[in-house]
Amino acid sequence: MGAPGKAQWLRLLGLAGLLVLSVGLSACAGLQEPATADAKAATSAPSLEDTMTPSQRKEHERLVASYGGAYNDPKLQAEIQQIVTRLVAASERPDLHYRVTILNSPAINAFALPNGSLYVTRGLLALASDNSELASVLAHEMAHVIANHAATREDQMKQAVLVSRVISDVVNDSDLGALALAKSRISLASFSRGQELEADAIGVGISARAGFDPYGAERFLTTMGRQASLKSTATGPNANNDQQSDFLASHPATPERISIVMANAREYASPAKPGERDRTQYLGAIDGLVFGDDPKEGFIRGRRFFHPKLGFTFTAPEGFTLENTSQAVLGATATGREALRLDAVRVGGDQSLAQYLSSGWIDGVEVSSVESLVLNGFPAATAVARGEQWSFRMFAIRFGSDVYRLIFAARELTPELDAQFREAAETFRRVSIEEAENVKPLRIRIVKAGITDTSEKLAGKMDVQDRALERFLVLNGLEKGDKLAYGEQYKIIAE
Repeated sequence: MGAPGKAQWLRLLGLAGLLVLSVGLSACAGLQEPATADAKAATSAPSLEDTMTPSQRKEHERLVASYGGAYNDPKLQAEIQQIVTRLVAASERPDLHYRVTILNSPAINAFALPNGSLYVTRGLLALASDNSELASVLAHEMAHVIANHAATREDQMKQAVLVSRVISDVVNDSDLGALALAKSRISLASFSRGQELEADAIGVGISARAGFDPYGAERFLTTMGRQASLKSTATGPNANNDQQSDFLASHPATPERISIVMANAREYASPAKPGERDRTQYLGAIDGLVFGDDPKEGFIRGRRFFHPKLGFTFTAPEGFTLENTSQAVLGATATGREALRLDAVRVGGDQSLAQYLSSGWIDGVEVSSVESLVLNGFPAATAVARGEQWSFRMFAIRFGSDVYRLIFAARELTPELDAQFREAAETFRRVSIEEAENVKPLRIRIVKAGITDTSEKLAGKMDVQDRALERFLVLNGLEKGDKLAYGEQYKIIAE
C-alpha cells in the first residue's frame, strides 16, 4: 500500500487553491504610470480600464475573478477614492493616477498593478477602524511604487513561470511544477526587509502630510497580527491556506517593525496631537459591508457549509472548523489529526462512481472497501485509502452535472471516527428554494455603545459561532478589559 502521492497531498492540504489565488501578482507590488499633471486632474482623468492594453485588461479581469469579483459599493468606493486623492497630492509623485477596485474577498490584502490600479479586499476594509488606518495601507503601496521597488517584478514573474514549465515538462509532474511556481510567487510577494522599512517610512510621511494620523500604521499592523493569530488558532495548522494570499504573507507585523513605524510617526506628530482619524466617517462608509463568505460563493455557519447558488448543504463532524477557499471547502480539528476537503470535479457518465474511486486519482485505495450507495437520493460511492501517516474515507457524490468529492483524513482511522465521517457524509443534501431565498450574508453593522454596554454585551450580539468576544476586540482594535465609551461607535458582525 503506497502513501498518497504529491498530487494527493497538494489536493488534501489545499495547496492547489493557493496556486489559483497567487495569480502572478504579488501583494504590495506596483509600477508607476504617469497620467495627469496634478492630483486634482487625476480625479477627472479617464478610467484606467479605458487606458489598459489588452494584456493589462486580461490580467485585471483574471485577478478580479480570482478574488470573487469586484465589490460594488458606491459610497465606500467614493470614500476610498477620496483618501487616495489626498495621499497622491501629499506624495512625492503627485503626477501619478490611481484607480481603486474593491475585491469581493474576505482575505486581508491590498496591492497595486503595473498600470496604476490599486486593489483592496473587503476583508481588509472590515478590519480597519478609521480612515488613517486604511490610508496607512494605501500609502505603503504607493511608497513601493515611488521607491521603484517593483521595477523588475514582472520580469521575475515571467522567469518563475518559465521555471515551473521546465520542471513540469522535464519531470513530467505538473503538480511539482505548479508547487515550484507557488513558492516562486510567495517569494516574489515578499520585499526585502530594507524595502519594507523604506516603504513604511515613506508611507507614514505621505499619510502625515495628507493630514492623517501617522500612528494608523502601527494600529493596523497590530490589529492584523492579532487577526492572523486568531485565525490560525481557529482553523488548525493545515487549514489556513488562503492566508498565503493575505497582506501579512508579504507584510509581517513583527514587533520590531511596529516599533520602527512608531518611531517614524513620532517624526511627524506627537501621540497627543496625532492628526485626523476620521473614525465616524469611515465607520459610516463600511456600515453594511459584507463580512466573511459571500453567499453566492457558499458560506459557513459553524460546522455547516451552505451553497444556495449550487443548491446543496453539508455539515462537518463535531470538532471541525471549516474554511471556504476558492477551490474547496477545507476543515480541520484543533489537534490537526483530522481534516476534510470538499470539492467538485467532472466525471463522465460512462464511468461509475465506484470505478472513479478506484481509478488511481489517489494512491492506496483499498479495492475491497469500494462501495456504491445512495445519499439522500443521490448516487454515491465510498472507499478507504491508507498511507504511511494518513488514512482517508472518501465519498464521491453525483449532484447535477458535477461529482462532489468529500474526503476525510485522519492520522488514525478508528471505527468510531469512520462512523462519524459516514454520518457527516449523510448530511449532504439538496437545499429547498425557501432555504436558498432566506440566506443572508453576514455584514459589518455599526452600533453605538449605551451607558451599560460592555465588550461582552456587544460581542453577544454578534452572529458568530465561536470566540465572539475575541473577534469583537480584534475587529475594534480593543484589548481585553478596555471600557467602551458611551455614544462611541463600534463594529459588530450580524445579518
